[in-house]
Amino acid sequence: MTMPIHDDTGKRCPVGTGVSDETVLKLAKEIAIKFIEVGRITPANFPETFKDIHAAINETAGKAKA
Repeated sequence: MTMPIHDDTGKRCPVGTGVSDETVLKLAKEIAIKFIEVGRITPANFPETFKDIHAAINETAGKAKA
């Protein structure tokens, strides 16, 4: 099974502004979907796991809240 390729080139942030909140949320959603597909996320652990995924992407993108 292959993952769909998303082309968001028309939605890029201006240089120096970083990654938008919408992009971070979309990335977290895509990763969560993949984890659900492979059985790493269940309905019981979804809320905490999604928060962890979202926080990790925010941190990586330099958007971590102090």
